[in-house]
Amino acid sequence: MDLFKHILVPTDGSPLSHGAAERAVSIAAAMKSRITFFHAKPERRQSFFGGEGGGYVDQMPTEEFERQAQAQAEAHLNALESLARNEGVPSECRIAEPGAPYEAIIEAANSQGCDLIIMASHGRRGIKSLILGSETQKVLTHSKIPVLVYR
Repeated sequence: MDLFKHILVPTDGSPLSHGAAERAVSIAAAMKSRITFFHAKPERRQSFFGGEGGGYVDQMPTEEFERQAQAQAEAHLNALESLARNEGVPSECRIAEPGAPYEAIIEAANSQGCDLIIMASHGRRGIKSLILGSETQKVLTHSKIPVLVYR
């Protein structure tokens, strides 16, 4: 009997998350599991201009930002799907709209019927972890599904 049948692999496109995906594919191949690669699109941020009166400045038109975010997500996920295919691991991809990534990850794992989440941790410590937060830590805290963390 295989322990895990369906693995969710959240990815942000970073080299570390790509490494976690590679490891997840190896694990899935050994356990004859399937994978859902998952990407939560980033929220569009505006820069604050602190000059006279201050205000927010758009760095890029909304449509262009959304187009680029979608294209980057698709390119990264397609590369991971190809990696899984090369190892004979059945896979699919999901993209979530901007929001709280940890909530989207947990929702995707639940809705897809996943029984394991494999994700990277950037290993931020100290004040950086407090300021930036850790999506991995939030998933670990809130998920009822087991989480394997890759560093």
